[in-house]
Amino acid sequence: MNEGADQQARFRFYAELNDFLPLGHRFSEFTYFFTGKPAIKDSIEALGVPHTEVDLILVNQQSVDFAYGLQSGDRVSVYPVFESLNIGCVTCLRPQPLRTSKFILDVHLGKLARRLRLLGFDTCYRNDYTDREIICQAQAEHRIILTRDIGVLKNSAVTHGYWVRSLQANEQLAEVVKRFDLYSQIEPFSRCLVCNGKLEAVGKESILDQVPAQAAIQYTQFSRCAACGHVFWPGTHIKSLQQLVDWIETQDRSPGVRFHQEADKNSVQT
Repeated sequence: MNEGADQQARFRFYAELNDFLPLGHRFSEFTYFFTGKPAIKDSIEALGVPHTEVDLILVNQQSVDFAYGLQSGDRVSVYPVFESLNIGCVTCLRPQPLRTSKFILDVHLGKLARRLRLLGFDTCYRNDYTDREIICQAQAEHRIILTRDIGVLKNSAVTHGYWVRSLQANEQLAEVVKRFDLYSQIEPFSRCLVCNGKLEAVGKESILDQVPAQAAIQYTQFSRCAACGHVFWPGTHIKSLQQLVDWIETQDRSPGVRFHQEADKNSVQT
């Protein structure tokens, strides 16, 4: 019991929200002690769950928003963001989903950034981003924040974000694609892995001075980044990259499935 706390409520978190809770509170109802009348958003984040992961709160079986003042005796059920279920009839906790899926990643997710670009997703990444820069750019460009830092997602200015659970890059990619149901938006090999620009097909004759002589002899298809000018062609690594794309597209898409070490079978260095 918290020192000085004279009120209590009962909380229950569902599905992947339990990832943020201590073992003793996972998948079960537990007592939360508090003082005053805190906003329920503050209580949820005090328990470790970022508000960006929450899409529905029921207090005594009635939906409430983040500003609701918690009261002694309340029974609170907290649900994660729904991708396939329409909950439009209850209290909305955030703006509508960003149907154009654009991302910005923190410094811990460089390998994931390259893999998202490989699948064609608009993905901003720098290894020197500050938290403030990430949040401001996400707001200005309507991007979803992907991070390994839970604290970033607790910032009240963040509306769309996700805490990446896995530590392995291929698993992270599968996790994000499934979490945001991105399968229909995949456009492999359409974006620059270096700078995130869009790739455009170019004739061999226009880039002969930019590629190794052997590549010019061996390959007929080339593309160039419209932003940085980097030239790409199907090198010896294309097979492993295509295997990764194929593996992502054949993953189990049913809710609640975790990704394990199967991803290592198609591990690539990108």
